[in-house]
Amino acid sequence: MRDIAETRIHYGYRRIHVLLRREGWTVNAKRVYRLYVDEALGLRRKKPKRRRAAMARQPQTTVTHPNERWTMDFMSDALAGGQKLRVLTVVDTYTRECLALDAARQFHGADVARSLTQIATTRGLPAVIKCDNGTELTSKAFDHWAWANGVQLDFSRPGKPTDNATIESFNASVRRECLSQHYFSTLAEAQVVLGVYRAEYNNQRPHSSLGQKTPAEFAAGTENNVDPVEVAFRVA
Repeated sequence: MRDIAETRIHYGYRRIHVLLRREGWTVNAKRVYRLYVDEALGLRRKKPKRRRAAMARQPQTTVTHPNERWTMDFMSDALAGGQKLRVLTVVDTYTRECLALDAARQFHGADVARSLTQIATTRGLPAVIKCDNGTELTSKAFDHWAWANGVQLDFSRPGKPTDNATIESFNASVRRECLSQHYFSTLAEAQVVLGVYRAEYNNQRPHSSLGQKTPAEFAAGTENNVDPVEVAFRVA
């Protein structure tokens, strides 16, 4: 447990329990929690104070199969020399697979279209892409790409990150588990580290909304028609 908690400091006791079971430890979650607390392995997070009541969320449409809808966004960071670093994140809303973690100094609409076209070479394109109103995503170049490929762009409302909650949750994980734990000297180094994290996220990291399966395991199950009603009422 200490080894796992030291290398994956943002994993809670539930994910640690899943990893221990994978390694052959016959231990239940209650015992893992007790030891987790006794060893003080938890990472305290400061919760912001709310100054007003939260607004009710808008109804979310249900997704029922892979590649039905993707969601994407941008993250910002900086290199050791102070140069700006931006990261394009793309996630399949149904399987929670990370489809892209692309780093660059800046992105234009044509760059985003190029990244999505690269993804499409191995898995095709979705019917809908959920995104915000950033200049890269409202540009003529990207709009033309979406029209030419028959992809509907579903823009979230300005100032309403909960409209695109899936990618916001994923970005928070990337920030905690990758960007905040590394110091990038070059753009190439950042891309390598992000590639390693993407592979770990898809193939090793248990996902609570997928029944502690990895996104790759869940995607394989849907392809083989395993547990067809497991997520019939999951929402974006």
